[in-house]
Amino acid sequence: MGKVILTGDRPTGKLHLGHYVGSLRRRVELQNSGLFDKIFIMIADAQALTDNADNPEKIRQNLIEVALDYLSVGIDPAKSTIFVQTAVPELTELAFYYMNLVSVSRVQRNPTVKTEIKMRGFEGESIPMGFFSYPVSQASDITAFKATTVPVGDDQAPMIELTREIVNRFNHIYGEVLVEPEIMLPDNAACHRLPGTDGKAKMSKSLGNCIYLSDTPKEVKKKINSMYTDPLHLTIDSPGHLEGNCPFIYLDAFSRPDHFAKYLPEYASLNELKEHYTRGGIGDGTVKKLLYNVIEEELSPIRERRKMWEKDIPGVYEILRKGSEAARETAAQTLEEVRAAMKINYFTDKALIEKQAKAFGK
Repeated sequence: MGKVILTGDRPTGKLHLGHYVGSLRRRVELQNSGLFDKIFIMIADAQALTDNADNPEKIRQNLIEVALDYLSVGIDPAKSTIFVQTAVPELTELAFYYMNLVSVSRVQRNPTVKTEIKMRGFEGESIPMGFFSYPVSQASDITAFKATTVPVGDDQAPMIELTREIVNRFNHIYGEVLVEPEIMLPDNAACHRLPGTDGKAKMSKSLGNCIYLSDTPKEVKKKINSMYTDPLHLTIDSPGHLEGNCPFIYLDAFSRPDHFAKYLPEYASLNELKEHYTRGGIGDGTVKKLLYNVIEEELSPIRERRKMWEKDIPGVYEILRKGSEAARETAAQTLEEVRAAMKINYFTDKALIEKQAKAFGK
């Protein structure tokens, strides 16, 4: 059995730097590594509808935004299968079967589900059933492609753990059919969860604290200049603090030694800059200017590729159509194996039909 990756995003808006350092950049590296036999990247529109059922147009419009962001960061449809979740109905059927293997209390204990429910303001009976059960839907997505590796942020670790539980329970009851996935976390601690520009714990569209991959240079500069730093760093000479200081967290995630040679040659490394900042003698403006140059170097080629793909929207939809067809073929094979293992493949089980024909023909 080969090595397979399954990953994806909900199409609730344009993708931002948090998505980029948390998963997108790594996906491109993995795609080009040659270490994996197949890579499936899903635009999870069905999961997005679980808390946007009253506004499907939002999902409809943002689906193409996510596809453009994928292509602009370097996801190559010749190497990775990009597909749309609702175009693979086999995933829904698998999820329905898996729901019988998980208790309500088990889903309620899931810390990620608890956090997501609180973020959306759901209370008690107001929680949509589709949203509540989306961890099971994720298990369906992962197992349908027999993914061996799932690159996610650490906030998604409980979801992968639940998937592994479902896989083990299914295989125990019905036989070895499903593959137990391994989680792949970001290798850079700063990339686990990039804070918003306002210093909030998470970059979020709803909080308006995002730097989007498609932002113009002017927008990027404005957002960086307004970033939360150290409120106690009142003058250049006063000692600065690094904890919770957004520009330094972003530099941890994005900067390389060669950036200092190009943009701030008086420092050999980020550690030197940090040391000077903490003892005093350098202003936040200098740090933010460096960060702007670093981010722009990263975003400029992404922005140019996006402009190119925006000129061929029909071509982007064709990529999604072909990718969805290929994904559906794989998921259908897994579903066939699952149905056979569960003995609900009534019309293709010739042995069953022949046995019962003999039994009732006596």
